Amino acid sequence: MFKSSLHRLTISTLCCACATVLLAACGGGGGGEATSADSSLLASGGQVQTNVPPVETTATPVTPTPPATTDTSSPPASIPEPTQPAAAESKTPFGQPASAYSLTFSEEFDTYNSSLWNDRMWYETSNPTKNYTVEDGKLKIWPQRDASGKFFNRTIDTDGNYYQTYGYFEIEAKLPVGKGTWPAFWLFNHINERRPEMDVMEAYAGGAAPWGVNIDGVAHPTAYAPTVWKGDKEGQLVGSRQYDTGTDLSAGYHKYAVKWEPNKQTYYFDGKEVLTLNVSMGDPMYLMLDLWYGSASGTPDDSTPQGKSNSFEVNYVRAWKFK
Repeated sequence: MFKSSLHRLTISTLCCACATVLLAACGGGGGGEATSADSSLLASGGQVQTNVPPVETTATPVTPTPPATTDTSSPPASIPEPTQPAAAESKTPFGQPASAYSLTFSEEFDTYNSSLWNDRMWYETSNPTKNYTVEDGKLKIWPQRDASGKFFNRTIDTDGNYYQTYGYFEIEAKLPVGKGTWPAFWLFNHINERRPEMDVMEAYAGGAAPWGVNIDGVAHPTAYAPTVWKGDKEGQLVGSRQYDTGTDLSAGYHKYAVKWEPNKQTYYFDGKEVLTLNVSMGDPMYLMLDLWYGSASGTPDDSTPQGKSNSFEVNYVRAWKFK
């Protein structure tokens, strides 16, 4: 169980500002709507919504979470539907009926597409220290100290380039090891002061927590948490579950997914249902992959392995809409 419940974005901000270890998490159906700016995607077209009114929930409010920035970004324009080889349609959600879905997004990381992916959050400047790449058909993000000697967060997202409302979202990934490492895959948006958020996977290694294990003196991740935060100004935590997989998540690739329906979200680990929440979430969201530090993983230190060999490795990111 969490000792406290704070929004993932708030936790990261507090960790950077206060250097405090927080034990917390950040954290389908109807048809899906998607929009993209890249020819490698199969998108259904449509406009990005930017002012969707908040929806009702009975969740208990927690600490307000928006960062102290003004969102002045403009939504991307509607984009013509790109083309894609028919073979891409063979990609189906793991453990789901193929007949129920149409592929809308398929990133296989044959190359790094800077017109689709950003390498920072919208309010940040990009850290020039290189700690990510695309090679061997995978996105790799690894722990690295920058020029000042500090471990720094790296976020790879589709903000401004690809959004979707409802559907099935899945990655296949292998996680890094070491104290402080906090990798995640989430759906998110910043709409004025609102921050709707669905954390499909955020994993922990090390720290003073029962789900951390120690192998040869290095902390390895065995547990992760799916979490949903309501997109209102108060930052309401709708639900979360700490799920101990019983296996070393750094030793091989696993599938992390969510089926997002208008009034229901179902989370999966390797096709197994691990959490279901019944809550209305109707804002379009973009995709995020990151390697941050802190939360239940503790603070990174000299024992945290640095370099590409200890990467958060993502084999693919895919999304589907409901037929």
